[in-house]
Amino acid sequence: MIITSNIRLFILILVLFSFATCTEKIEYPIEPYIEFTSFIKLNDGSGIDNRGVLEFYYTDGDGDIGLYDEETQPPYDYNLIIKYFELQNGEFKEVFITYFNEETQEIDTVSMNARIPILMPVGKNKAITGTIQDTLFINNYSSPFDTIRFEVYIIDRAFHESNTITTPPIIVNKQ
Repeated sequence: MIITSNIRLFILILVLFSFATCTEKIEYPIEPYIEFTSFIKLNDGSGIDNRGVLEFYYTDGDGDIGLYDEETQPPYDYNLIIKYFELQNGEFKEVFITYFNEETQEIDTVSMNARIPILMPVGKNKAITGTIQDTLFINNYSSPFDTIRFEVYIIDRAFHESNTITTPPIIVNKQ
């Protein structure tokens, strides 16, 4: 009887172990892939739209998306590349938003680009998926145009670029 109980226990442990090790490995291409999810405008309380939250879905087969905090110099300065467009006379044109820099006493360009922190998971399977949100400036006060859009792509640590996503047109309440 004791031998039979031990054999049953051994078989049960073997069956449980085989189920635990048979989890399906998720595979994605090593190039990141992104897909537009949503864009939500945020106003300043008086009805003027100043910022918006862009959300997109991502996958990456080797999980090498992200920058370390100490990496601030090119080519590791930005890995979320964002281009700003305005609808001008029926056509979307890329616009570079500028401001007067008090420190340098010169006109500077505002970068829309951002940094995604390290997302690489621990463990053998490095494939990752999830959503990323970024808050963006949306009101170009020096422009009379009120319809904008963004084009976005990401770059992983191996310098693989994702596909580019484009937001739908966004109407900005300026007044």
